[in-house]
Amino acid sequence: MQIILYPDKSEWGSYLQRPHRDASELRDTVHGVLSDIRERGDEAVKEYELKFDKVALSNLAVSEAEMDEAEQLVGEELKGAIQLAHDNIEKFHREQVFHGKKVETQPGVVCWQKSVAIENVGLYIPGGTAPLFSTVLMLATPAKIAGCKNIVLCSPPNKEGKLHPAILVAARIAGVNRIYKIGGVQAIGAMAYGTESVPKVSKIFGPGNQFVTAAKQEVSLHDVAIDMPAGPSEVAVMADDSANAEFVAADLLSQAEHGVDSQVVMFTDSKKLAEDVNNEVERQLALLPRKDIAAQSLQYSCIIVVNNLEEVIDITNEYAPEHLILAMKDYMKVADRVVNAGSVFLGNYSCESAGDYASGTNHTLPTSGYAKAYSGVNLDSFCRKITFQELTAEGVRSIGHAVELMAGAEQLDAHKRAMTVRLKAIK
Repeated sequence: MQIILYPDKSEWGSYLQRPHRDASELRDTVHGVLSDIRERGDEAVKEYELKFDKVALSNLAVSEAEMDEAEQLVGEELKGAIQLAHDNIEKFHREQVFHGKKVETQPGVVCWQKSVAIENVGLYIPGGTAPLFSTVLMLATPAKIAGCKNIVLCSPPNKEGKLHPAILVAARIAGVNRIYKIGGVQAIGAMAYGTESVPKVSKIFGPGNQFVTAAKQEVSLHDVAIDMPAGPSEVAVMADDSANAEFVAADLLSQAEHGVDSQVVMFTDSKKLAEDVNNEVERQLALLPRKDIAAQSLQYSCIIVVNNLEEVIDITNEYAPEHLILAMKDYMKVADRVVNAGSVFLGNYSCESAGDYASGTNHTLPTSGYAKAYSGVNLDSFCRKITFQELTAEGVRSIGHAVELMAGAEQLDAHKRAMTVRLKAIK
């Protein structure tokens, strides 16, 4: 990894750039596939499955027999781990259930909110170089708690026309209604528009490659909501001289192996630690089965050494990482000053992998600096808040004249009259 020593604050922005790919070349392909699926439904989906996933499918839906077969293919130990992770995710997200309270804003004026589940949600689960069955738990578990009626899952099949068995086991544990063997842009199109087999959903969740990301962005313009803007995965580590270099290097590499355009960075005020971590990264990289992917990711990555703790905090908040690890002695004091991050891991023992799988927090998080404005997926992501208000005659007297004045000032006379006729009726 490149070590950058004591850059001036005016230079930070140039060193904090994410990997960028030109999306313009994707747009024509993505738009063409989506338009075709909108027009021809299942027939087009099957053709694109043959073209992109190299599999001829007679039926897009996963059958109960396939679900049962998956149960036999996944070992009991892994099933137990999936169940433990599900239970922790459920426990954490169930505590997020909204309890609205009625508020009397003025005499006779009562307002409140009700949380209502999005009825139909779609989950996209990557299944390529890394079948992310953990993401099934992260998305389906809160959807189930929220009360979503239809939870539709799409994931790319292998060349035998089957989904990874752990994805199916996780889906059954989390309570997914419908599962389809569809990947890529065609999966996003099928869920956004609906086909003969796949029901149309109201919101699509889940990570994916650049084609999936582009497809989600396009369908979100007119047809369906999406969870958040998404980009390559990333982690930042804030570290002082109390950090364990072996731990930090392992954390950096755990994120680097996600994909060739992932990014990992470390911010520290210790030059010695920077050198120790860099040496550990090189040592551990050689041991990884996915070292070629991680090595390419490290080209976009760096260790930045700044002058003091204040600058460590400032540059981290400027970067706004998806995942942030505080490998520091006084991590709780520093944590209070973190304002831009998707999910924060406190202390030397809190590895990012814990949140990816089994601590209970959600791993679907804002990337590319969007942590400055977006939250990660949580229970509210699967709900809508509907507001209610009830005015009695007393309430009309309380705020009626103010409404008349404001509507009149905006020259919206019909608005004003709607209140005026009520005021006259109660005099």
